[in-house]
Amino acid sequence: MKNFFIVLIMLSGNFLMAQNQEVIYNYKVKDIDGNEFDLSSLKGKKVMIVNTASKCGFTPQYASLQKLYEQYKFDDFVIIGFPSNDFGNQEPGSNEEIEEFCQQNYGVDFPMMSKITVTGKDMHPLYKFLTQKDKNGFKDSEVKWNFQKYLIDKNGKLVAVLESKKLPNDPEIISWIKE
Repeated sequence: MKNFFIVLIMLSGNFLMAQNQEVIYNYKVKDIDGNEFDLSSLKGKKVMIVNTASKCGFTPQYASLQKLYEQYKFDDFVIIGFPSNDFGNQEPGSNEEIEEFCQQNYGVDFPMMSKITVTGKDMHPLYKFLTQKDKNGFKDSEVKWNFQKYLIDKNGKLVAVLESKKLPNDPEIISWIKE
C-alpha cells in the first residue's frame, strides 16, 4: 500500500509539472519595426526560431531560411528571426539597418523581430523559455552561437534544439515540417 501512494504522488507531481509547462503563446515580442507581435497568433503552426546576425560566417543561412519559408509558409510553418549581438559583435546595426540588410541581400520576408539578448543576465524572456527545461518541459540548452534553431510544434511546445551548423534545408528539418 505504501508503494501505491509513492507511485501516486510521483504521478501527481509529473502531471502537475506537465500542467505548468509554458508554451510560446505566453509571450509577446517586438517585431523589427517596433510593433508588438503576440506569439499566440501562431497557434496551430510549426515554428522555427533562429537567432540571427548580419556579420557571421553563418549569415548566408538567411538565403536557405528564406527559401524554406517560401516553400512551406502555406503549410502552417513559419520562421521567426531574432537578431542578436551576443556573439563577437556580429550584429552591431540598428533594427532599421538589419531589416534593410536582410531584404537587400537575401529578400527576407519571414517575420524578423527587434534585436534582443539571447544569453546572459539580460536574456530575453522568450529565450529563457527556450533554454530552461523548467519552463519548456523539453530540455535545458545554451545558445552557443548565431543561427541556432529552436523548433516549436503546433501546440507551442519546444521539440528540438539544433546547432548553428545544421542548415535550414537539412532533411531532419524538412521531415519535421512535413510530419
